[in-house]
Amino acid sequence: MMTVTDLDCLRGQKRVLSGVSFSLAAGDCLILRGPNGAGKTTLLRTLAGLSPAPRGTVSATPDDLVYTGHLDAVKPQLTVTENLTFWQGIYQNAPADTLARFDLHELAERPAATLSAGQKRRLGLARLHVSGRRIWLLDEPTTALDADHVARFTAILTDHCSSGGIAIVSTHLDLDLSRAQTLNVADFAAPNGNGSSTSDDPFLQGSY
Repeated sequence: MMTVTDLDCLRGQKRVLSGVSFSLAAGDCLILRGPNGAGKTTLLRTLAGLSPAPRGTVSATPDDLVYTGHLDAVKPQLTVTENLTFWQGIYQNAPADTLARFDLHELAERPAATLSAGQKRRLGLARLHVSGRRIWLLDEPTTALDADHVARFTAILTDHCSSGGIAIVSTHLDLDLSRAQTLNVADFAAPNGNGSSTSDDPFLQGSY
């Protein structure tokens, strides 16, 4: 379902990864490893089409993909339910069990601005379920989650892959994903690229 071939990745104008190649079939989960600044976020943003790739190919269309980054993409003035309804309108998909799966049912009428960091993260992750898309690109998805909700999200991720989806996950945690493969992005460091430079693009600053 997804093949990446000889992909180069830029952070700003600097090439930080070169020749990234892998292939994933339905049901596969790929864990991205590497030290801070190695290019995990840069690779995910490139796969999502948010950063240009100077070389290489990704065999997936935008309608296959959903990406979640360091921000939760939550509208603070809307309630939890209203945020979900907004995303349902965007994706034209309205699964009935999203509130329950992400343990949000008791927060349904709360304004998102009043949620804790972990609650906002759960609401942000719920967008994955609403999207109905088969390839999930996840950048540190368990940030701010307590142990119980890490386990809950791991189960959701396992269900997604078991039903034929694909997930690519950047994480420093050892998630209990029995079928997961691992890719160390440091193995694809571009020549003379150490990942330490910053970009003039404010959208990229602080996202490595």
